[in-house]
Amino acid sequence: MPALLSRPTLRTAAPRRPLLYRLGHGAAAHPWRTLGAWVVLALVVVGLAATFGGTPQDDYDVPGARSQVGIDQLRAHLPGAGNTAARVVVHDRSGGRPSDASLAQLSTRLQAMPHVVQVFPAERSADGDTAVVNVSYDAPVTDPDLMGNLDPIEAAVAPLRATGVQVELGGELPESAAAPMEGRGEIIGIVAALVILVFAFGSVVSAGLPIGTALVGLGVGSAGITLLAAATDVSTAAPMVATMVGLGVGIDYALLLVTRHAEYLAQGFSVTESAGRAAATAGRSVVFAASTVLVSLMGLRLAGLPVYSSFGFSTGIAVLSVMAASLTLVPVLCRFAGRRLLPRAVRRAGRRAGRRSVAGDVVAKSLRMPLTARWAVKVAKRPLLWAVSAAIVMLTLAVPALDMRTWPQDPSSQSTELTTRRAYDLVSAEFGAGSNGPLTVVVDRARLDESAVAGLARDLGARPDIVAVTPAVTSPDSAITVFDAIPAFGPTDERTAGLVRAVRAQLPAGAELTGGTAFFADIAEMLAGRLWIVIAFVVAVSVLLLAMVFRSVVIPVKAAVMNLLSIGAAYGVLTAVFQWGWATDLLGLDHPLAVSSWVPILMFAILFGLSMDYEVFLLSRIREDWARTGDSHGSVVRGLSATGRVISSAAAIMVAVFLGFASEVDVVVKQLGVGMAVAILLDATVVRMVLVPATMSLLGDWNWWVPRWLDRVLPHVRAEVEDDDVELWDEELRDDELRDHETETVGSH
Repeated sequence: MPALLSRPTLRTAAPRRPLLYRLGHGAAAHPWRTLGAWVVLALVVVGLAATFGGTPQDDYDVPGARSQVGIDQLRAHLPGAGNTAARVVVHDRSGGRPSDASLAQLSTRLQAMPHVVQVFPAERSADGDTAVVNVSYDAPVTDPDLMGNLDPIEAAVAPLRATGVQVELGGELPESAAAPMEGRGEIIGIVAALVILVFAFGSVVSAGLPIGTALVGLGVGSAGITLLAAATDVSTAAPMVATMVGLGVGIDYALLLVTRHAEYLAQGFSVTESAGRAAATAGRSVVFAASTVLVSLMGLRLAGLPVYSSFGFSTGIAVLSVMAASLTLVPVLCRFAGRRLLPRAVRRAGRRAGRRSVAGDVVAKSLRMPLTARWAVKVAKRPLLWAVSAAIVMLTLAVPALDMRTWPQDPSSQSTELTTRRAYDLVSAEFGAGSNGPLTVVVDRARLDESAVAGLARDLGARPDIVAVTPAVTSPDSAITVFDAIPAFGPTDERTAGLVRAVRAQLPAGAELTGGTAFFADIAEMLAGRLWIVIAFVVAVSVLLLAMVFRSVVIPVKAAVMNLLSIGAAYGVLTAVFQWGWATDLLGLDHPLAVSSWVPILMFAILFGLSMDYEVFLLSRIREDWARTGDSHGSVVRGLSATGRVISSAAAIMVAVFLGFASEVDVVVKQLGVGMAVAILLDATVVRMVLVPATMSLLGDWNWWVPRWLDRVLPHVRAEVEDDDVELWDEELRDDELRDHETETVGSH
């Protein structure tokens, strides 16, 4: 054994009946009080949300982005510029020419819409069968009156559509409402979770209990997010992300508690005692696992964009709510379910002859060398071969990530069933692909005169990657002059980022490049750089937390490396599926596309926390066994045997939930769903079933090595209950039973 190994020894005085034990035992002993408290809490939170809650609202401004300077100049000096816009594309399918009178009437109706500043004259295509009418507004798209509200513009174009002419809507405002969430993800995830749990545990009660608990916690968490929206800006996508993560971890946490509760029931303990012990053992893992998720989510603040902060806070509220529901409602529901949580064979055996003896024997027999234990033994026999093979698989899957190109999604990545995609395609076909992503040049007239502006426009127009330059427009106060440069390719083309950098290098002092395309290029560059900051923070804090809990240097470092492997492999699969186009048809997409710039950071923060969940669940049982037996190899087999079913079931539920969200129309949601499903699948199979047992078998007692000086410095936090605690609880339980018996005896006399 290593000289500096820190292995816990039996203590003479351990804390009896810890807080989590008392919480679980008390909730099960007084179920109606606990339910009443939850009803009151839910009514208060929902009432506050209904009275004072806000509405999720995006903030698309990015302080620090170079293009933001030009946007602020436009808003300050040119009415309608720098705010949201809409584009109405009118096309005659027969090849005819839309009449000037119909376009004039359309412009009149558009001008009458709320918040409209200007309706520009219609621009016709070269063959005349297509016309584009641009509309500018007096507020950003995030304005509550505008965001997602297509009713006014739909009413304005309805008379023209009634004549048989094709009318499609594009631009920032229609895009805000083009692909609404349809709620399929939640439904698919819940149904799949129910089916998986019924097959895994053979009991409808056991299957429904975790799902019900998660839904209650998620409901309260949703009200909490509404209250958060009253205090700060919350992205409209944040509740969706919070639901995705909250539903998954909520079921996981409840499932872990129910599984441990059923184990204690099978050993013959009463329902209330089982609930207390489950809360004190599995509950510790739940609390610590939730803490790692929260730490990862807080790393989103380092991404530098306000939208990520709202993702972190909203998802954190959901995680805290489902954790609280799991710790308090699971004991209550277990009390109501009684011994129906156990398989029928165990219940029959318990009724035939003494619950502790026969029921425990039946369970022990059913759990004797399950598949996960046999697998762990097989891996432990040749750990080096299995570890190298698994690492090769993960690294191979991660290779495509080296080619990953990130770019914010635009209508070109959407389904052809959406009007915004059809408008995009019409503009590309009739006016050129670059017309969907012009580069806007804003010139400060105090620094550049008329001749300098004309020379700049001429020089840009001479570039081979610029096909046209629009006439310059000077603001009413003569402070700025604005013109657009039309690229030779679309905004999602891989050459766009280089074009933005080249044009910026060509601009003289006093000129700024802005517009949607330049803004997207800035976001892609900023987020690519910030990703490494987020990774460093999340990994460092998570390693520290694991070191505190497991009193080891090797375990947390190894866990971080394995989590990075699973996330890297997920990035690789994401690149191959979307960017290389290997499975776009299966996902309802008609062409390959770049990975959304929003996805890598969000995926990392969420997945690292979720992966740590499974790490805590598994290692808690392994260390608990090792602390009792000192058998480093056997503890891996027994720990994997004890947690294999619950981790596999939890991972399968997570995968189902995330794939459910991949069925939504929005491409960013698709990519998040696919990426996180792949990562969880790999984490629960290749990592937990191969890499963890293989590396732990190779390292033996070195898994738990920690320098003595570090062991003294690190605070003591435990995610498992050790053998001496359980012995003391058994003593207390026997004392309680003896007192109850004496009381009954005295009463009978």
